[in-house]
Amino acid sequence: MGASAAPLLGDDKEFLMTAGDFDEIAELALKHTGIVLGRHKANMVYGRIARRLRQLGYQCFADYLKFLRENFSQESTNFINLITTNLTSFYREPHHFEYLEKTVIPGLKQKSDRKVRIWSSGCSIGQEAYTIAFCLGKAAFPSSWDVKILATDLDSNVLDKGRAGIYPADSANSVPQDVFQSYLMRSKDQKNIRVKDSMRNLVHFKRLNLLEQWPMKGQFDVIFCRNVVIYFNRDTQKKLFNRYADFLPVGGHLFIGHSESLNGLTDRFESVGNTIYRKKY
Repeated sequence: MGASAAPLLGDDKEFLMTAGDFDEIAELALKHTGIVLGRHKANMVYGRIARRLRQLGYQCFADYLKFLRENFSQESTNFINLITTNLTSFYREPHHFEYLEKTVIPGLKQKSDRKVRIWSSGCSIGQEAYTIAFCLGKAAFPSSWDVKILATDLDSNVLDKGRAGIYPADSANSVPQDVFQSYLMRSKDQKNIRVKDSMRNLVHFKRLNLLEQWPMKGQFDVIFCRNVVIYFNRDTQKKLFNRYADFLPVGGHLFIGHSESLNGLTDRFESVGNTIYRKKY
């Protein structure tokens, strides 16, 4: 048995996944999502795709990959949804939202065109985008202003959850009490919370593959791209950060994740805080 045909995770697994199977999955993930999957991700990949094997009644990963190759246009969305990672929470990395409220938004309220655009890129189930909405809500922009948040993700399933704006009650533990009272409500059984319509109406959820053409026409005042590029290789990161710069005006802000950095990737931004950048040119 060649190395690529040997079981990658041992014989005790429900489904056989060979090294060759994993390499094909990793190649497809890189090509279609930009995500880099090393062998240390084998257990994660197995756990996610095994669910799809059960749904389809397949006995091994090779059978699923054959199906995927023959039906990629129909199955690609399911495959991408399984591969992408969707960890998020309200007020994650709270210093970002403190800076947004105290420094960025006061500047936005001075804009002469009375138009505000913020992009939550890689928005997952929407808690980041809604936290941005809470900050905008507290700023009390006049009703005559045109204020919108774009929330995009590759995974269509998480976008549906974001649009619904319904989350487990304990997910609101990080939300300040005054914000909760203003913008969230509990379900009758107290098990869930729901984002009020005043905030949901600010956020527009759209599916977007960051590696493909971006359909947006105008620029954004602020872009959040947090804990997204860590899954990409450096060449993809360089392209992505420079594309973000193209969609920001000089002085526009970019927020990235706590384990990410622009160092060596682009010189079009200056650091103005912990993982907070402002466009220079």
